[in-house]
Amino acid sequence: GKIVSDEELKADLSNSHPYKEWLAHTQIQLRDLPDAGRAATASGVSLLKRQQAFGYSEEDIKFLMSPMAQTGQEATGAMGTDTPLSALSSRSKTLASYFKQLFAQVTNPPIDPIREEIVMSLVSFIGPRPNLLDLEGTSSLKRLEVRQPIISNEGLEKIRAIGDIADNQFQTITLDITFNVQRGAEYMEEAIENLCERAETSVAQGYNIIILSDRLLAADRVAIPSLLATSAVHHHLIRKGLRTSVGLVVETGEAREVHHFATLAGFGAEAVNPWLAFETLEDLREKIDGDLSHDEINKRFIKGIDKGLLKVMSKMGISTYQSYCGAQIFDAVGLKSSFVEKYFTGTHTAIEGVGLAEVAAETLMRHADAFGNNPIYKHALDVGGEYAYRIRGEKHSWSPQTVADLQHAVRGELPEKYRSYAAAINEQSEQLMTLRGLFRLKPAAETGRTPVSLDEVEPAVDIVKRFATGAMSFGSISREAHTNLAIAMNRIGGKSNTGEGGEEADRFVPMENGDSMRSAIKQVASGRFGVTTEYLVNADMIQIKMAQGAKPGEGGQLPGHKVDAVIAKVRHSTAGVGLISPPPHHDIYSIEDLAQLIFDLKNVTPTAAISVKLVSEIGVGTVAAGVSKARADHVTISGFEGGTGASPLTSIKHAGSPWEIGLAETQQTLVMNDLRGRIAVQVDGGLRTGRDVAIGALLGADEYGFATAPLIASGCIMMRKCHLNTCPVGIATQDPELRKKFTGTPEHVVNFFFYVAEELRELMAEMGFRTINDMIGQTDVLDTARAIEHWKANGLDFSKLFFRPIEADRVDIHHTTEQNHPIKDILDRKFIEAAAPALEDGTAVQAEFPIGNTDRSAGTMLSGQLALKYGHAGLPDDTLWFKLKGVAGQSFGAWVVQGVTLELIGEANDYVGKGLSGGKLIVRPDPESGINPDESMIVGNTVLYGAVNGECYFRGIAGERFAVRNSGAIAVVEGAGDHGCEYMTGGIVVVLGETGRNFAAGMSGGIAYVLDEAGNFERRCNLSMVDLEPVEDEEEVMEKLHRSDIESHGLVDVKSDMTRFDAERLRQLIQNHVHYTASTRAQTILDNWETYLSKFVKVMPVEYRRALQELQVEQTGEMNIGMRRS
Repeated sequence: GKIVSDEELKADLSNSHPYKEWLAHTQIQLRDLPDAGRAATASGVSLLKRQQAFGYSEEDIKFLMSPMAQTGQEATGAMGTDTPLSALSSRSKTLASYFKQLFAQVTNPPIDPIREEIVMSLVSFIGPRPNLLDLEGTSSLKRLEVRQPIISNEGLEKIRAIGDIADNQFQTITLDITFNVQRGAEYMEEAIENLCERAETSVAQGYNIIILSDRLLAADRVAIPSLLATSAVHHHLIRKGLRTSVGLVVETGEAREVHHFATLAGFGAEAVNPWLAFETLEDLREKIDGDLSHDEINKRFIKGIDKGLLKVMSKMGISTYQSYCGAQIFDAVGLKSSFVEKYFTGTHTAIEGVGLAEVAAETLMRHADAFGNNPIYKHALDVGGEYAYRIRGEKHSWSPQTVADLQHAVRGELPEKYRSYAAAINEQSEQLMTLRGLFRLKPAAETGRTPVSLDEVEPAVDIVKRFATGAMSFGSISREAHTNLAIAMNRIGGKSNTGEGGEEADRFVPMENGDSMRSAIKQVASGRFGVTTEYLVNADMIQIKMAQGAKPGEGGQLPGHKVDAVIAKVRHSTAGVGLISPPPHHDIYSIEDLAQLIFDLKNVTPTAAISVKLVSEIGVGTVAAGVSKARADHVTISGFEGGTGASPLTSIKHAGSPWEIGLAETQQTLVMNDLRGRIAVQVDGGLRTGRDVAIGALLGADEYGFATAPLIASGCIMMRKCHLNTCPVGIATQDPELRKKFTGTPEHVVNFFFYVAEELRELMAEMGFRTINDMIGQTDVLDTARAIEHWKANGLDFSKLFFRPIEADRVDIHHTTEQNHPIKDILDRKFIEAAAPALEDGTAVQAEFPIGNTDRSAGTMLSGQLALKYGHAGLPDDTLWFKLKGVAGQSFGAWVVQGVTLELIGEANDYVGKGLSGGKLIVRPDPESGINPDESMIVGNTVLYGAVNGECYFRGIAGERFAVRNSGAIAVVEGAGDHGCEYMTGGIVVVLGETGRNFAAGMSGGIAYVLDEAGNFERRCNLSMVDLEPVEDEEEVMEKLHRSDIESHGLVDVKSDMTRFDAERLRQLIQNHVHYTASTRAQTILDNWETYLSKFVKVMPVEYRRALQELQVEQTGEMNIGMRRS
């Protein structure tokens, strides 16, 4: 026998059949087919009536379609959602709105569809699918390829006529999905059955493309919702074993926003033609700015939808449309399980509710609005009201009245105004808003408990310690608003959360009046902005943000106009340059990786609790159980109502589920696995009143997070313009003039939380609970409100949420014990012992230690101790120099601080130098190992993730994502894998060898020098944000730019003026590399400097260069002014 290499195995398989010839023979490109004419529009029915029949609103056109038509980008919104779920709304809703998008959190990573576009594809194939077990027999089957699934009218006509223009390889049939409106809503079930039978018969007759069409909609014909028709046919054909014999194309007037197309794809549509959207765009073309042609406006709209689809797919970690098509990556909220099982087989629904009868009623209601005599709809669309408050629109929890009542209550200390506010939020007999609005709290007598007097209930001063404010970054909101929340929460013993933007060091020191601006919770998000060792050691809790309620599965972006000098300093970036947070944590691709990060952070700050933030969705309970087993101390379950500074409108409305569902599942899963006692559970995302807190406790939460409500107490007036930097009350803005308008005080926020606590105490007394702990998990107190007089919601069933596991009688059902973190007998304990003189008074220490691959996070706990005493500045270079020999475990040198040098003779695993905060790392192979560093990996993947300062020298090759999100570290390496320098915002990287693909994707700052001996680096580099420049001889540069020579300048400060001195900077760093690692490759380059210099390429971010040049102009102007004054 022999070992077969990967390349040899793949080569044998790929050459075993003539696959290339088969593909060329069997795949027909839609774009290559001749035109077949343009479809005629429906005659006799006005555009307005058709829009109304399909449920269009003014907001759909203004907020969703118009931005895409003009920019090709999906629209952005702010402040989350506070409108009713579709199952609770008194208005008719599209069927797609009952489905919530699922997303990846912890178990696998989401993808960045923009910066990692190379792995994404919207290509779709229409027609019969080949039999994988009969390659020879299916090699003659034709398939129609479309580059993306949104089909123009002209493209659809090609598909319709494809039998005539593609040598009869395809046969297409169009099936009408409308029926006579006189048959009424009760006929819809029969209409669907007839449709499914027609589809089955069509396949039997040899048709291999079916077009489901609602174009025949008219005054006397109503359309089956396109999503229902598509999924019903899809599943019927699956049950009959025919689905792989036919392609499904949907010609619909209903689809107009990203979520509509995503649900159609998820339930089986290989392509969609939104014919009414195109007609709407044609009408819109005359009303919007710009001279857009018919083709251009459609092209931009399709581009916007395509980008949205890629984002929806990538949130789940799916990279191709073919994988997403039919995958049903949705959670049904408020649909009957019998309805879902029949038409959306296999989709999860947590609460019973709306069925076919209600869906049919909604459909006919829209049809009646379009073709009836209601004067409101004679000449205009419905106003909508989903995205902004409208008088005749959808109801909002945060209405002008509730905002005003709350602000009057907290500013005037008027308890009666708070009661008015709470009543408007809690009392939902007239207008249903939330699932919890339908919950009834049973009085003590009904549950066999004894009522207690208010005096016996836990005091408000203790209750408020369980409250926290949401994670809002300094950057998304102003310093004034951010510190206001921190001061208020510190006064009451609660916790404020930094969000993902770091925190200014001056806030770690108490104020003169005894207040503190220090946030108790320090968040660690995927961007790692401002996450220094000093930041982490100043935490009572460290929260790992896996997802955010308003945009789960996505990253974030802070535009350059919001990044002023202060924010840039805190985030270790450059003023005026936008910042990108990746969708995933690049050190968390599994639950084991999460356990590693928890271990890292516990090493940095052993006294801090480690929290993990998740978002409610089906399966979140299982993830929370994994989080507990990964030894997190705390988990947050966030609902989809959570606010945001900026998010795509699709995500705000259609991703994630209500916290009631996720919290109930989390509590049940943790209790059933006897994990509940060792982890604290927090709930957030739309909490507004004491009643909300009570329900959160009864469903299993120990702690309760608020974000929007404290902001409103601070002065927010819900303008929903947070992403525009124009907040008129100085909260969500960095504009100095607007920030002066901030009028909030800590007292306002404190008043709000005490009002909430007092309301909660009254409810506890009525239910018979003396303490919060007594109340946690007692779901027997919850019941469904008896008098639900609502045409949709009267079928809602919350029994799955109120389920109490039998284990609850014998195990803990709230947080009682501490996690057992394995940090007692680690290598760093020896480091700390050896470093005692340095910790005491800064005395230099050198020592040697063996290291093994079970020694993880080496140097991290020591650095936490040093940061506590010396802050971010640390100690002088090389004060502590530890020489290690062996193979280091994961996270070697994570968060190592200034003054610490770790020299490793051997190799290291993944995450080397994570969060590096000024330390120096040297890794070189053992000379006796026989390893050739030019060909061997010396460090693993995701090295220098989130590093902010320091130096690294690696004699050998690094894995993928080298220097991802590097903010300021200097590194020299002799080769790197794919995605090097991704999202980098600062620092210097030198690569003395080949790189993988997609280098510099999302790189907005810092510079890189790459040795391009093969001359192919340009093909491996992502050039969307960077330029490639030659590294010129320094004397020529000086002569050309400064008319002097380099000798007069001496050694260059390698971090100064990144636009100059490239060759000198590069040479100094390579000399350092030789000094620290004895690299023969680096020495060869130095010995042949003139030859090698021309082979280096400088990677320079475009925005970074612009910002540096603007800064130079500004500084030159200031110097000139100073000289004139002197």
